Amino acid sequence: MRMYDIIAKKRDGGELSDEELAFFVKAYVRGDIPDYQASALLMAICLRGMTPRETARLTLEMEHSGDTVDLSSLEGVKADKHSTGGVGDKTTLVVAPIAASLGVRMAKMSGRGLGHTGGTIDKLESIPGLRTDLPRDEFLRIVREVGVCVAGQTGNLVPADKKLYALRDVTATVESIPLIASSIMSKKLAAGADCILLDVKTGSGAFMKTLEDARTLAQAMVEIAAHAGKRAAALITDMDRPLGNAVGNALEVMEACETLRGRGPADLTELCVELAAGLLVMTGKASDFTEARTLAQGQIENGQAFAKLREMVAAQGGDAAALDDFRLLFAPVVRYEVRAGEDGFLCGIDTERCGAASVELGAGREKKEDAIDPSAGLILRKKPGDRVRAGDVLAEFFAASESQCRTAEETFRAALRFGEAPPEPRPLIFDRIGF
Repeated sequence: MRMYDIIAKKRDGGELSDEELAFFVKAYVRGDIPDYQASALLMAICLRGMTPRETARLTLEMEHSGDTVDLSSLEGVKADKHSTGGVGDKTTLVVAPIAASLGVRMAKMSGRGLGHTGGTIDKLESIPGLRTDLPRDEFLRIVREVGVCVAGQTGNLVPADKKLYALRDVTATVESIPLIASSIMSKKLAAGADCILLDVKTGSGAFMKTLEDARTLAQAMVEIAAHAGKRAAALITDMDRPLGNAVGNALEVMEACETLRGRGPADLTELCVELAAGLLVMTGKASDFTEARTLAQGQIENGQAFAKLREMVAAQGGDAAALDDFRLLFAPVVRYEVRAGEDGFLCGIDTERCGAASVELGAGREKKEDAIDPSAGLILRKKPGDRVRAGDVLAEFFAASESQCRTAEETFRAALRFGEAPPEPRPLIFDRIGF
């Protein structure tokens, strides 16, 4: 079998066989296929697409290119949740404790943030002492004893994705839906859960800018799971504005804690309850979404979900007292207010630019090796639809220096759109797929 023939076949619109896809993944991971040939195939896939069978087979080959996690020693149904990324998306910190407090075993491996999108691991590591680099046995023990653990991905989990994603990043092939779906699902399947809930974002801060593309991606991932004998379902949710009010690592942990105490922003609370409800329906803990929402909301109101977050943090070596006393968590050097220069309504926020402003404040990274400032970030004091008067505080910035704040202010102001009338309301949840 020759790589040349595989490239030519896909270039001409052909459907690759299981054997051809297996040959490509295995040989590329071994180093037998050079980057220039892998790049040619990725571009052919990007232009010609893949059938559902091809996408599923590529995913399964990637899944088994390295280590996989065996959760069979854990009793009950094991669940995982994945978001396609966004700005202010701290839902895992709320949803996982809610679900775990109701008996769902949440064995979750998460990643770090890059560019305008945040990462759950960075947020958790803003808690003093908390460890996310856990040996496999310790990860399983915490899930068994606590019901939930959120850890970083192991070094040899889906090495094919690590190599292919790095190549896609520099060859303009990131946007291919089959390649996005196989990248996400290979890691989710390798993590070993029985049920996978996908939060597929759409809007200015999402990879899927249109609702149509978000639905296509969600359907592709649900179909991949079915091919693998797993259950997956998806919610299509809004990322045309930041989720909640806080953007930044310690800031988002604080907002997640407030949400679990019943004092969170309305949009974040609504989405977290809906995601938790989805997990409860998928795992058989509730018969329908109405019952599931009631159960999830009840765990916020009775304090059990917040208690579960504290228990998880302590089990992972973190100082759970920081979840009650935010002075142990959050210590910015500079606080800086961005004020409105005119009267009107805030009609929109370009979410990607807002995320870029948080990176300039020190809350994110442009390259994987960049350091982040856990206390950096911003809090939105106005959201789309709010009336604004000149002089009102639009956002509060937190950073290590005023120069960072001034740079970020330019980016942030460019993200704002004002008008004389409020914008049309936009739904937070557009669709459910696979339920």
